[in-house]
This record gives sequence, structure tokens and C-alpha cells, in this order.
Amino acid sequence: MIATSFQSGGVEYTLTRAEIRHVEALIDLLADDPIGSTRETTNPEARTIYEDAFKRIDEDPAQLLVTVLVGDAVIGTMQLTFIPGMSRMGATRLQIEAVRVHEDYRSKGIGSSMIRWACEEGARRGAFLAQLTSDQTRKEAHDFYERLGFVASHVGFKKSLS
Repeated sequence: MIATSFQSGGVEYTLTRAEIRHVEALIDLLADDPIGSTRETTNPEARTIYEDAFKRIDEDPAQLLVTVLVGDAVIGTMQLTFIPGMSRMGATRLQIEAVRVHEDYRSKGIGSSMIRWACEEGARRGAFLAQLTSDQTRKEAHDFYERLGFVASHVGFKKSLS
């Protein structure tokens, strides 16, 4: 079990592996922004879809779904994927995705603590570099990642398969 604590603004936060009991709160975080609201649903009838996704992620040793807690309340999340590769002399990459912090907790240093921890965890697991994607419209997020040392060095492409 991965668990660590950090303080920000006099509040203690716990960063830990997500549990099935966190699924509803994770859905809420993913859906609570202009982009997420177009591709996620908080409809209770869809919960089994998210629970199935959670189980697939949780069973895969290359995946780590993280929650940030204040007490028992989920206030942040991110998904880490460890990608082994042939390039860069067989390097493993850390992919950081779906980074979210509840709106009531933004601008308190929580996101920075999350990303720093993710990079430390990636290095601990042997990753050569950390990478992430961010929607082109998320200018504030781009500034945030650049402040943390990330460089917009590549152009990403996506294609829907459905």
C-alpha cells in the first residue's frame, strides 16, 4: 500500500492508492470541469462502467490510480502509467494522466505536491522520464506544468476508435 502525507496551508493531505470505495468521488472530480463534463457522467446507472474500469486499472501492475485525501474525503486524483519501451535504450516512461484537484482545494500547492510525488515515484520505479498530455485549451494547466519543469517538446495526436 502506497501512502504518504504532506502539509499545505496547515492542512494534512494523504496521497494513497485509490480504492473501490473512492470511485464515486473520482467520477465527480473527472466530470467537474468544462472538458470532463462533456465526456464523463455522474449518472448512477453508469457507476458499474467506472467500477469495471477501476478494477482493470487496479489489477494492472503498470497502473497506479492515486487519490489525495483530507480525512476520508477525496480531493484529488491522478493516474500513473509505467510504459516500458525499446527507445532510449529500453527506458521506462512515466505517463501522468487525469490530474484533478477539487475546486475548493486549488491554488494551495496540492497539485504541485502531487506531481512532485509522481515524479519521485516514477524515478523510484526506474522511469527515465515523466510525460503527460494536457488539452490545448487548458492554458493555466500548461503554465502549471511548465513551472514544475515540464517542457512542451512534442505535439500529440489522437484518433477516436469508436
